[in-house]
Amino acid sequence: MRPAKRIAVTGSLGYVGSVLAPYLLEKGYEVKGFDTGFFKDALLYPAPPYETIIKDARDITKEDLRGFDAVVHLAAISNDPVSEISEEEVYGPTRDYARAIATLCRELGIDFIFASSCSVYGAGDGELTDERGPVVPLTPYSRNKLAIEEDLCALADSNFSPIALRFATAYGLSPRMRFDLVINMLVGMAVAAKKIVLNSDGTAWRPFIHVEDMAHAFECALALEKRSGLVILNVGQTDENFQIREIAEMIQKTLPDVTTSYITKNSGLDAKAAELVRDRKVGGGKDARTYRVSFERIKAELPGFSPRHTIKESIAEMSARLLKMGFSEGDFKRIGFYRLQRMEELFNSGQVDTNMRWRAQQAHAYP
Repeated sequence: MRPAKRIAVTGSLGYVGSVLAPYLLEKGYEVKGFDTGFFKDALLYPAPPYETIIKDARDITKEDLRGFDAVVHLAAISNDPVSEISEEEVYGPTRDYARAIATLCRELGIDFIFASSCSVYGAGDGELTDERGPVVPLTPYSRNKLAIEEDLCALADSNFSPIALRFATAYGLSPRMRFDLVINMLVGMAVAAKKIVLNSDGTAWRPFIHVEDMAHAFECALALEKRSGLVILNVGQTDENFQIREIAEMIQKTLPDVTTSYITKNSGLDAKAAELVRDRKVGGGKDARTYRVSFERIKAELPGFSPRHTIKESIAEMSARLLKMGFSEGDFKRIGFYRLQRMEELFNSGQVDTNMRWRAQQAHAYP
């Protein structure tokens, strides 16, 4: 019997990592995580135990990675820059450490799988776009994802073929929950406050993917052997492209006592909730980020990948689980469930500096 593949996961204590690491362990992989720990205590419910070293991704060394078969790179700043810190200060290090870790993988003969995003498509024309389509990143986050893809392309050679998985917008329950993701936000708000407040007119298109299907995609990518150069794959389901207002309608059918309004009007949210819900990238009630994505190529490249979740079914499941755990408005407003606000909290309280590093050094195993 071949020994189990050893996988290093950066960002293992984040929203996706908290689902991916246990998933890979259940599939028989050996898993070790690396995470700076910004969200390690932001738990909606207990997380399964798995080994994680509390260590900034910028400090990962060749010795840290020696002996692994692959690195799944999740570590990133996953929302727009915090106030008073420039885009370059926030995202420059994110690009630098992605390139540095990928370079170490090339030197060690380790596979490198990068969590990219369909947000690089930015402003679509209403038609389905695939991996060959134009990229129009509109935010610092999406520009950063595209820049890292470009770096990986430059690093790729006949012996090193990294994979960039352009994920649709994530949703679904995770121990380290994010309620700043649109479906999670709308379901969480509906359960906790009996209302849905849209931060735009709801006409923007998005593709969506359940976080457990993301874990399945990583598993399939880890098994991909024959490839050349940088492999870029959109990850999602073509028939799971929806307008935001359609998502709200699905939730209302599951929870019929819920009302829908717009944040630009009198939404009835208190000041804290309104600030958490408000999307700073939306101007005048219109979201310029609108794109529909084709996911046909992944069917050919990763034939083992088959998403198992639909939005409609998942809304019902998420709602039922949140109701069962007594999810409240106080839970919905926990800062740890919102990436941008959590980073601002850490910065404004002096716990992290302008380089997005802890002021007090942290380096230890978790849990």
